[in-house]
Amino acid sequence: MAELISTEVLYQLYQDCGQQICTDTRRLINGGIFFALKGDNFNANTFASEAIEKGCAWAVIDEPAHKTNDRIVLVENVLESLQKLANYHRHQFKIPFIAITGSNGKTTNKELIHAVLSRKYKTLATEGNLNNHIGVPLTLLKLHTSHEMAIIEMGANHQGEINALCEIADPDYGLITNIGKAHLEGFGGIEGVKKGKSEMYRYLRKKDAPIFINGDDEVLHSLAESNDKITFGTTKLYDVIGKQYTDGDTVSFKFTTRYGEKKWELLPLIKTQITGHYNFINCLAAACIGTYFKVEAEDIRAALEDYVPGMNRSQIIQRPLNTILLDAYNANPNSMKAAIDNFKKHSASHKLVILGDMFELGEYSKPEHQMVTDLLKESGFENVLLVGPAFGATARHAYKTFESTQEIKNYLTQNQPQNCTILIKGSRGMKLESLVETL
Repeated sequence: MAELISTEVLYQLYQDCGQQICTDTRRLINGGIFFALKGDNFNANTFASEAIEKGCAWAVIDEPAHKTNDRIVLVENVLESLQKLANYHRHQFKIPFIAITGSNGKTTNKELIHAVLSRKYKTLATEGNLNNHIGVPLTLLKLHTSHEMAIIEMGANHQGEINALCEIADPDYGLITNIGKAHLEGFGGIEGVKKGKSEMYRYLRKKDAPIFINGDDEVLHSLAESNDKITFGTTKLYDVIGKQYTDGDTVSFKFTTRYGEKKWELLPLIKTQITGHYNFINCLAAACIGTYFKVEAEDIRAALEDYVPGMNRSQIIQRPLNTILLDAYNANPNSMKAAIDNFKKHSASHKLVILGDMFELGEYSKPEHQMVTDLLKESGFENVLLVGPAFGATARHAYKTFESTQEIKNYLTQNQPQNCTILIKGSRGMKLESLVETL
């Protein structure tokens, strides 16, 4: 049997290849290293020779039968080798590593914090939502000597995953955005979510590393009693204190510090371009982290005002006939409630709500979808379109339901809304962003 190579030898190959990594034969990098990962429906070991033929300098496999030339190297487990390589590379850097997880708002927080820290530091941040057992190592392997900060997003839908990602990234700081009813099926209910997400607190506690925490969130505080805390919020004298202002339909707020100016009228108003008043606390988290790392207050304000939401999250889209509030990247009961409560307060006179099914709720799916429709009714919404079989099975309302996104797209083509402000929200798999072109 061919000899297995060590992490140290693999790291030298990675350095020799200019730190270029690829895992997809459709996006091979000339001169890079191809990692032959396996999934439920694929085995990239079978593509190792092709990767070399198409220009990769090396291919990493874990099945000896596919070692057909000297540029294909063998390891015990490709995924574990990728993770060990990332951890080894991470420890070549003496810079702050900030980890982010939570039920809602992970990516928005990551983007806001990146925007703020980038005003002062060369900052690496997770691209898109590459936040799992493959995405986190790939993010870490993008670190270069020019980087001064790293922001690593971590997602999970089962217990143990956050701890495993912390073991790979070894963060120096952590932020849990919130804990809610996301991935209830995988975590085994809300108590399972609490236990799973708070693995980050427990990891950081072991290394006496601090956390950034919303001081107003009682659930988070109950899980972080013995952690070293850097606090933000609205109700007490936290390290960073914020005050939200009603100023249109995007987030506007002011902030100060524990020892800063307390006369709110003397502080500048930060007017962001992000919709959803629930995003205020996310903006305040970014202001807190920026303040902690000595980004000037004026630069924090400019970063948050210049930030433009993307990726189907908290976006305001002006169409010829309608205004769309697009928040269709993901959905769970907590984020649905927040979106509905926010839209209820919206200043628009003609409102349309389009909601798609929430995934990964398991046995909780039926009552949670019913909760959403009950909330819509209680909130006084009459113009509502519901998409997906889970919403289709709800009762006690007269809202129009559609089995699929294509079905509602056909309906909207024939029944074009006009002069409406439209909230669109649903789980990623519903692909409700595809409705924008129809509206």
